[in-house]
Amino acid sequence: MTATAYSRGAAEMVPIEHETSERVVRTMVFAVPPAALVLAGWLAWGGALHWQDLLVLAVTYTLTGLGITVGYHRLFTHRSFRTTRGLRALLAVLGSMAVEGPVIEWVATHRKHHRFSDHSGDPHSPHVDCAPGWRGAVRGLGHAHVGWMFRGKDMANPARYAKDLLADRELRFISHTFPLWVVVGLAVPFGLGVALTGSVVGGLTGLLCGGAVRVFLLHHVTFSINSLCHFFGRRPFATGDQSRNLAWLAPLAFGEAWHNNHHAFPTSACHGLGRWQLDPGGWVITSLERCHLAWDVIRIGPIRQQAKRGSAAA
Repeated sequence: MTATAYSRGAAEMVPIEHETSERVVRTMVFAVPPAALVLAGWLAWGGALHWQDLLVLAVTYTLTGLGITVGYHRLFTHRSFRTTRGLRALLAVLGSMAVEGPVIEWVATHRKHHRFSDHSGDPHSPHVDCAPGWRGAVRGLGHAHVGWMFRGKDMANPARYAKDLLADRELRFISHTFPLWVVVGLAVPFGLGVALTGSVVGGLTGLLCGGAVRVFLLHHVTFSINSLCHFFGRRPFATGDQSRNLAWLAPLAFGEAWHNNHHAFPTSACHGLGRWQLDPGGWVITSLERCHLAWDVIRIGPIRQQAKRGSAAA
């Protein structure tokens, strides 16, 4: 579809409502977690953090990370599989608890990214409108990592890029009540901390690790897919953009860092296509399928993979 034909119908972008207040909120979201990480390090040095806090961090990181990877990305954005109504809602809630934005807004932005990947119109490419040389590279990476969220421009129009989700009453509700799920995402680690330690102090350190520190780590792992995975790594498939596979990041990102694989086959439920490409998100979908909780799972066979292989390398 040409850009001219694509411009017909709903607008590409819509104005950001309450832009100033949203900018303030985003600044707080990005500023508080690093401060919490420093505090957690200081407490750990002083012996105030314990194994329970690390367990809370691991549990909340895994649940919210899978909410983004399996829910926001593979289920809602690319429709890589189908699942039950209840599990759809649960994945949308877990993704919302990751504090990366309402599900419909997130999906619209990501679909727009795929539509214009590394070309004009891509919301967060490190390669568009950047000067040559290392200064341009640093500027592009900064833009792709976090800068694009503060640029003050319009957001991707859900009426164009997430029309299917707008038609889903439950997802509209979860998206509109996003602040509620952020609070739930902070209440859960506090509750786990209290349950594991039997004290309010344990709840507060659980909140520190499973709340603010977890948000910081998960945010920057997710943001690295937009930045690092369009700049460093291998390109086994010809995709027409600069998407790359970054092996060391894949376990932390639940398989999302097999990014060139993903751009080659966006609807694939599994991003790790090679035998040794760790893909926890794909494993979860396969497990759900075996439990009859997922069906119509899209997989890419070796013939299609071979047809897509190009000569691009690291």
